[in-house]
Parts: sequence; C-alpha cells; structure tokens
Amino acid sequence: MDLPSPLAWLVDEAGASPSPEWFLAELGRRLLADGLPLLGGALTLSVPHPIIARRTWLWRAETGAVIEALAFAAAPRSEAGRAWLAGLGPVWEDRIGPSQDNRSDNPLLGWARVASGEGAGAFGAAEAGLLREVARFAAAPLAALAAREARAALLEAYLGRRSAARVQAGALARGTGETIRAALLCADLRDFTALSEVTEPHVMISALDAWFDRVAGAVHAFGGEVLKFIGDGVLAIFPVTATSGEGDAARGDREACEAALRAVAASRAGMAHLDQLRQAQGLAPLPFGAALHFGEILWGNIGAADRLDFTAIGPAVNLVSRLEGLCKPLGRSVLISGAVAANTATALTQLGEHTLRGIADPCAVFALPTD
Repeated sequence: MDLPSPLAWLVDEAGASPSPEWFLAELGRRLLADGLPLLGGALTLSVPHPIIARRTWLWRAETGAVIEALAFAAAPRSEAGRAWLAGLGPVWEDRIGPSQDNRSDNPLLGWARVASGEGAGAFGAAEAGLLREVARFAAAPLAALAAREARAALLEAYLGRRSAARVQAGALARGTGETIRAALLCADLRDFTALSEVTEPHVMISALDAWFDRVAGAVHAFGGEVLKFIGDGVLAIFPVTATSGEGDAARGDREACEAALRAVAASRAGMAHLDQLRQAQGLAPLPFGAALHFGEILWGNIGAADRLDFTAIGPAVNLVSRLEGLCKPLGRSVLISGAVAANTATALTQLGEHTLRGIADPCAVFALPTD
C-alpha cells in the first residue's frame, strides 16, 4: 500500500519514538515536508501522577523547538495546547483512539495552519482528510508512548527520579546495585507516636503530608532524591555527580555536601513557617530532628524474590540513622557528621565526638550555629 510519508512513518517507525516531544516534532516535520503549511502542533497526554494531571508538548514549525506545559490535578481544567495553537492560526484537533472511546483522557493531537488572509486559511478538505488519517494511524504508537509515560510517572512518584530511571533501564535483578558516594539526610518528627495517639487519623495524615512536603520539597529543590518514607521518617541522598580527576572528585564531594546543607536549611525554614500556621489554627508544632552524613552507599535492589525495594544500604546509612537519634538528647534539630563538615565551608559548631549505637568508631558531631 502506497501511503503518504507521514502515515508510513506512523506505521513503520513511530512506535519506537524515544519520547512524546520527539514524536511530535518528527511528525510535524514530516507533515511539513509533505506540503502541509503548519505553524505548530500540540500533543497532550494524561498521566497517573499525584500532582500532574496532563502533560502537553508544544512544537513550533519555524524553529523545530518543543516546550512542555503541565496541567496540575488541583487546578481548573484547561486546554493549553488548543489555546497555544489558536494564537498561531486556524486549529485542527483530534482525540486519538476509537470513536466510541473518545474520552477526555485520551491523547489529544492538534495542529495550527498558516492563515492566508482574513477569513481564510482554515484547513481545506484534503488537508483535513490527511490529518484525520494521521490521527487514526497515530493511535497505536501514541498508545505505546502513553503507556511508557504512565509507567515512568508512576515509577518516579513511588521510587524517585534517579531510582526510577535505573529500574526502567533494566536494573531489576535482586542483589544488584552500584557503590556511589553521596551526602545522606535522615530526618523524622519528634514525639510522633504520642501525637498520633491524641490526634484524629485524617488530621495526622494531613500533618505528615505537610511535613513531607517541606522536607522532600527542599531535598528535590537542591538536587537530592528521597529514597524512602518510613513512618514519619525520611531518607534522602545527594549523589556525587560523575567527575574526572582527583580535583574534580573533591569538588563533587563538596557540592553534594553543600546541597544537603542547603536542603536542611530550607527544610527548617519551611517547618518554622508551618509551625506558625499550625499555631494560628490552635495546633501543636511539629518538632523534628535531622542528620547529615557523607560516604559510600550501595544503591540498588534488595528484597524478597517477588518483592524488591530500590534503596541504599551500608555503614554510611547506618551512621546517619544513629546520628539522627542523637538530636533529641543533644537538644539540636540538626546534627552533622565530621565527614560532611570536612566537605563544606559553612560555619559549624563543634559538639565533640560521640559514640553511636552499633557504630564501632566515635563520630565527630557538629551543629548549625543557629540551631
């Protein structure tokens, strides 16, 4: 069967597209080459994500550039693609999928055409016919793309961006992993058990969400990744990025530690503001403890044969957990190990060496001067 180039591409190659933005740009380029006078295109996919409801990619024919717009679940529904296309010229849109299943969460593909004059420029019959065929032939590759994007969104929501990428790349075997250097952050709420016994469950869940928003938001803002929520506790890492040469390696260590220190400072500021809001509502504050350490960790798959966890283990993880347990006895909200102190120019207060439960060697402990 002799198909137009864009349709042949959709049948033979589009299913292997590495990303939705690449799919949109390549399809738009092929439609242009086939003589369709386009100014831009838009592709919208729904995603199963706790915050993001839809992702829209916008392609401009003049430059070939693609940008992304996000629609959030809590925001009023909007049609970002259609609005953007309407600013360029006459618009043609299609929901992708069987007509009897034309649901609002199906992929949406739209195009803007060059307008040739006042009242003119709408897509002609032949052009509209081609775009209808494009929508029909795009159903299979877009279904594959949507499934991949949905899987990626779910994995990132539950595992974190870096860990999700490793799993998607095929790091699935139990007991496999890699040794990396990273700054570690361990934090949890103080007296959570006592608070939960006198607090309604839905109020307690709301408090936990607010706490996790502050600490995880700060971690992600400074390039870290939350590995695990454990009850009211958080374990996060700030991996050292790939470097070459001894000087670069030392710089990478410092950057990871500085990022962790900035994240914990942002967490403290966020929790101080949250406590003010809670006080205004007649609620108790949420005191917390946090510890920072730096070292090597084994990052990979651990668990049972049919239930794995992508996490970090090793002496550095044990130490940061034990160090966090010293916060309450020492009356500090943040404690910092000597390994982090050696990799930062931030002024810290020395608290001497302390023996940590289960750790053979005493640990040099530092605190923030403002704590």
